[in-house]
Amino acid sequence: MAAVRNALSRQGVVNRMGDPAAKDELVLDLPDAVPPLVRVRQWVACALADLGDDHVFAVQLVATEVLTNAYDHAGGAHRIRLRRDGPSPEVLIEVDDGSPAPPVLGDGNPKSLRGRGLVLVDRLATGWGYRAAAGGGKTVWAVVDCSVPAWSPRW
Repeated sequence: MAAVRNALSRQGVVNRMGDPAAKDELVLDLPDAVPPLVRVRQWVACALADLGDDHVFAVQLVATEVLTNAYDHAGGAHRIRLRRDGPSPEVLIEVDDGSPAPPVLGDGNPKSLRGRGLVLVDRLATGWGYRAAAGGGKTVWAVVDCSVPAWSPRW
């Protein structure tokens, strides 16, 4: 666990694990103007090293899709959080952005150039949505249940 914490701190992660109020929460601030997708995927893999590869990949995919949506439609993201309540098999992903506009679930048409990201999130997550943030903006969230096979999307 010390190696994971050291790797996370090198990535600029605020580690709130062990804080009873925050449950098992990891926060990654995102000051970049370009979505740091590789950095986020590495961060998720390191933070969830105790999960199987398929589950880590599912969380990585959901996290990067929600993050990309924030950069494409909300002018960027401020931070991303992962939260687990102890040994819970569920991972909560939250992305904060500065836009009050709700995310829009596309039709997933493979011929469209856009509009498939939240369709993937909708299929891989057991639930997702958004809430207004104090002071403006919103938090988009998704929950990935890691107690079921990762590649059992709800088609």
